[in-house]
Amino acid sequence: MTTPARHRIIEEDLALIAGADLPWHLLQKKTVLISGANGFLPAYMVEALLRRNEVENGLQVKVIALVRNQEKAFTRFASYHGRHDLDFIVQDVCEPVVTDRKVDYVIHAASPASPKQFGLDPVGTMAANLQGTQNLLRFAKELEAERFLLFSSGEVYGEVSAANIPTKEDAFGYLNPTALRSCYAESKRAAESLCVAWFHQHKVPVVIVRPFHTYGPGMDLEDGRVFSDFVADIVHGRDIVMKSDGSARRAFCYLADATMGFFTVLLKGENGEAYNVGNDQAEVTIMDLAHCLARLFPRKTQVIPNAPNQCSTYLPSTVSRNLPDISKICALGWLPTTSIETGFRRTIESFL
Repeated sequence: MTTPARHRIIEEDLALIAGADLPWHLLQKKTVLISGANGFLPAYMVEALLRRNEVENGLQVKVIALVRNQEKAFTRFASYHGRHDLDFIVQDVCEPVVTDRKVDYVIHAASPASPKQFGLDPVGTMAANLQGTQNLLRFAKELEAERFLLFSSGEVYGEVSAANIPTKEDAFGYLNPTALRSCYAESKRAAESLCVAWFHQHKVPVVIVRPFHTYGPGMDLEDGRVFSDFVADIVHGRDIVMKSDGSARRAFCYLADATMGFFTVLLKGENGEAYNVGNDQAEVTIMDLAHCLARLFPRKTQVIPNAPNQCSTYLPSTVSRNLPDISKICALGWLPTTSIETGFRRTIESFL
């Protein structure tokens, strides 16, 4: 069976990640389990590790992708069919993980991440972040894993004051636990607390990443987030129809940059610590982002302002500005370099 070739954009990204100046030797002949491996962010980690194996023959890292949907996983990773360094466990992370294989690194990234899902399945959203985290922490302890990486979110900060923007890892704002959309942020906060508790009580070596708005090849164009909508509009040749006044400000980080950040924390982070992963130099208003993308592909689309939001399942954020302070992770040697124009052009071209 002939495996499909990787897209040029993706191949370039993976080569960049695999060539990053990181202590990859720590993963030599190790096994890495990644939950939620079908997801947008963790899937690139899976692929980057497999690409690193291609670059460094002696690395021989084994990747176990924990997924709920086997068919989706086989489609997502079709380019890697038949490889000996990729295996799958098919189950819900909310069930105890059982395997007879030695696992050295555990990466927990299984969680709904779309505001559409927060409204449709808030219970499932919280379960993946609470029960899933608990199950994998127990699993990591039993197997004496060398490192446990939790994917949290920049949403844990809530509505921070202007004085705390850019936002450091220890600055938290208002978050209403009775608001339906808080199912995500509150359960991510609790998952972080679980990790720190297991680190202190059971010596599980945990580190935490808090991704901010991340985009790139492979993102779900139907997940309802505004930047996904914009990319989908251009890919399908539609006008960008604004669903707000576009004044909210967000910092956007390209997936390849973010993935190198995740590996930086996995391999160099300090146990029990959380790290922002975002691009503080790529902050724009939503309206400016729309016009930027329209300029990149002027024959495909134009911006139509101030149309009412007709999506009843989408739960909008109350945060008007979201900007990370990334000095903590930069001290580990990571720095995002991809501009909004370059990153979104690459993203859109990967879908064309």
